[in-house]
Amino acid sequence: MPSTVIQWFPGHMAKTRRLIAQRLPLVDIVIEVLDARIPISSKNPEILSLCGKKPILTIFNKSSLADKEVNKQWIAFYKAQGQHPLFVDCKTGTNIQHIEGEIRSILAEKIKKNEEKGMAGRRLKAMVVGIPNVGKSTLINKLSGAAKAKAEDRPGVTLREQWVSAMKGIDLLDMPGVLWPKFEDQQVGQCLAATGAIKDDILDLEQVSSSLCEQLRELAPNKFCARYKLNIDQIEGLSGREICALIGKKRGMLLPGGAIDTDRANRMILDEFREAKIGQISLETPAMTKKQREVTDV
Repeated sequence: MPSTVIQWFPGHMAKTRRLIAQRLPLVDIVIEVLDARIPISSKNPEILSLCGKKPILTIFNKSSLADKEVNKQWIAFYKAQGQHPLFVDCKTGTNIQHIEGEIRSILAEKIKKNEEKGMAGRRLKAMVVGIPNVGKSTLINKLSGAAKAKAEDRPGVTLREQWVSAMKGIDLLDMPGVLWPKFEDQQVGQCLAATGAIKDDILDLEQVSSSLCEQLRELAPNKFCARYKLNIDQIEGLSGREICALIGKKRGMLLPGGAIDTDRANRMILDEFREAKIGQISLETPAMTKKQREVTDV
């Protein structure tokens, strides 16, 4: 488990919370984007209260980086609750084409009322929210067919709201990524740090990488060991730091004098996990909603 408290809530996030509340009357629906690898930890617990009675479409992005079988488990989990989860991937384009239909289905009654009022074809407006680096801007660019929203593979790129025309008759309001002031469960902070939702600059990367190694040993031992040519029995009793050091040694990451360059090893492990070079891996499963914490309804 993480030993150092992980938190990140810079001033622009507090401003974003206020902006969400202020701009909410301007939109018809909220699109909340989650990370398919961490459906629990990537769900901001404040979004539901901030949005009030405004309808919400929840999208699970980066599904190609997550374990396909675990994705199926999550889909079954949400469907059992009468919900309609949509797992997408902005890089591969998976299921992006279904988003417009989902929006129109949720807003069917509103669309009908608009037609009855002689406003057929009135543009629908959606606010896109989510944690940093979950792919909101990339999603908007995919839907609009152009690079209209600034998007990079690091948190904190979108710092101000921006309207984008996307899909036929639908405008999207891209909001900066926002976390919440305090993670009650530090495992949430670890998952967010491991997936890149928190700036690496403020993190103890040795701690994050070590904790990730322990998670991967439990959740995906075969993929983890295959990537780094390890034996499962070999790492069974090791701490995360010891595993990182062993991987660094195997990769020849040595400093003058023969000491292991643990900083380089830690960075490599995090990068390779985030890029799915270790494999398609989910850090959270539906079983964890019972064992570890309660999942908020989507």
